[in-house]
Amino acid sequence: MIETLNNSFMLNPQNETQHFAKNWQQQLADAFNSIDELCDYLHLKIKDLPVSLEATKHFPLRVPLNFAASIKKGDFNDPLLRQILPVNDELKVYPGFSNDPVGDIPSAIKTGVLHKYHGRSLFINTGSCAINCRYCFRRNFPYSELQLNKHSENSGIEYIAKQPEINEVILSGGDPLTLSDARLKILIQKLSDIPHLKRIRVHSRLPIVLPARITQELINTLNECHKQIIFIVHCNHANEINSRVKIALSLLKKQGFILFNQAVLLKGVNDDSDTLSQLSEKLFEIGVIPYYLHLLDKATGTGHFEVPESTARGLIKELQNTLPGYLVPKLVKEVAGEKSKHLININ
Repeated sequence: MIETLNNSFMLNPQNETQHFAKNWQQQLADAFNSIDELCDYLHLKIKDLPVSLEATKHFPLRVPLNFAASIKKGDFNDPLLRQILPVNDELKVYPGFSNDPVGDIPSAIKTGVLHKYHGRSLFINTGSCAINCRYCFRRNFPYSELQLNKHSENSGIEYIAKQPEINEVILSGGDPLTLSDARLKILIQKLSDIPHLKRIRVHSRLPIVLPARITQELINTLNECHKQIIFIVHCNHANEINSRVKIALSLLKKQGFILFNQAVLLKGVNDDSDTLSQLSEKLFEIGVIPYYLHLLDKATGTGHFEVPESTARGLIKELQNTLPGYLVPKLVKEVAGEKSKHLININ
């Protein structure tokens, strides 16, 4: 039986060491799913916080210990905590926010397959994530209806095979790395057999929040692929990059996989140029290219994270004045119905 986290376990540093010695599935099973236990671990008093149990009914709390361990104890304003703590603001109604802000649902050509952009298609491999980020644009997504299962996966593969203009497949979710190595191996083998595919993109937050997932077994599975594999990781703040994350990303880098980062611009998390600069520098130190800085996708329950576009443009200008060009991410937003991400002109 997998040991679950409780207060006595969490407050014992020796047990934390034991936790990080477990495999990734056990660490995932140990993730915090209780506001009480998370706040107790972080030395925070719930009565002093605007936490919301009601918000967890719509979108549950889930936080791996690896991520929680990087949060400053006793600090409600910690930028990592803000990303994962359910708060009352999630229940507010904000104009222009909806359950499908980027138009994924109408573009679902096949169950679990999104074909919005020319030349590439996206697989909704799973609805599972290792962490439930409160700003998630798919927090209201009907995964039960649209994610791929073992049966519908075959129809998705057939769709790709019949579309010669598709040269890149994006594995998404949820998070595709929550799938087992066995399931990933079968999927990658099937994709590798499609002649016109050139690349497979893996979009995952697990190397950042659950670095134990980057195992030699996973690397062996990926190395069996005949297509070029690109990793798009998701890191919003330099404090998310701890020693375990560095090891995981270095393993991927050593295998020759190209690593990019996509961050989301979030109020109270990374909406200042110093924080964004530190993120770019730290990513590049470990071989990850700062690729995109996304404006918030306007999903219901996320309005309190929004940063105005005018502010975002100013931040990018400041980064251009202090960083070399290759460390300045492209500022983008996704507009439902458009054929590509919208690159924002900062001039």
